[in-house]
Amino acid sequence: MDRGVSIITATVAAEASGWRLDRALAAALPTLSRERVKALISSGEVRNEAGAQVRDPSSKAKPGDYEVRIPAPAPAHNEPQDIALEIVFEDEHLLVVDKPAGMVVHPAAGNLDGTLVNALLHHCAGRLSGIGGVARPGIVHRIDKDTSGLLVVAKTDVAHEGLAAQFARHSIERRYLAIVAGVPNPASGSVDAPLARSSANRQKMAIVAEGRGKRAVTHFRLLQPLREAAMVECRLETGRTHQVRVHMTSIGHPLLGDPAYGRTKIAHRELLNQLDFKRQALHAAALGFTHPVTRESLSFESALPSDMQELFRALTV
Repeated sequence: MDRGVSIITATVAAEASGWRLDRALAAALPTLSRERVKALISSGEVRNEAGAQVRDPSSKAKPGDYEVRIPAPAPAHNEPQDIALEIVFEDEHLLVVDKPAGMVVHPAAGNLDGTLVNALLHHCAGRLSGIGGVARPGIVHRIDKDTSGLLVVAKTDVAHEGLAAQFARHSIERRYLAIVAGVPNPASGSVDAPLARSSANRQKMAIVAEGRGKRAVTHFRLLQPLREAAMVECRLETGRTHQVRVHMTSIGHPLLGDPAYGRTKIAHRELLNQLDFKRQALHAAALGFTHPVTRESLSFESALPSDMQELFRALTV
């Protein structure tokens, strides 16, 4: 193995024969996104069983083993920044962070610094898993910029692979608290509706026909009715981009303050302005998983942040 390069063997199953290579390898490697796999193929980091480089992501996959080389994360524009973090748990393999609303998880266009990754690079002195790529060292999963709460970060590739496998199996416990418009009736239920990028607005997600997007399942239950609103708990079976926001909107209960999917009533809009509440009312309140190295069962909870507490009190009947 070259210095700083991880090598993973991906086995393409017989049923994936004939698929696009990037799709087949992404299915075989749940730790890597399809976009990441595509980039690795294009940059010559994938070899077939004969040892030949494969550079076309759209080429037809063949059953068997492929060697995928993952370069160590490079600094790029990611610079360590001394930004305070609320660390809930940490050991040599991983850490659990309670992210404040307003913090972007990783650098991207328009948010090149001040992100969670910048803070992690400083806190961990650069010791983060490289599987997520240059822009996302250590990042196993994300929560939106304006969603607060818990997420787990991998320091090592072993931890990253183990955690990603649990996410792929849907065995990670993730519970969110949300303040939504209206009171759900029935008081509990599930939304099972696939999600994909909206064809009308690529910045948004939308429910699409079966087979066109990724399966997404949200289980919700009413915790407390409020004034023309409610506090609900949403348990994620899957973890798609904007999942809770889109699913709750689809059943007529958008999150208060949601700038993309909300349809805020005038009374709620006035209250949000009065409280200067400028985000979707969503908090990742509980996270549970099996430690990928020690096999210990871990679970964490995060208290409702002060801005959502204030909104909750103002809406209490």
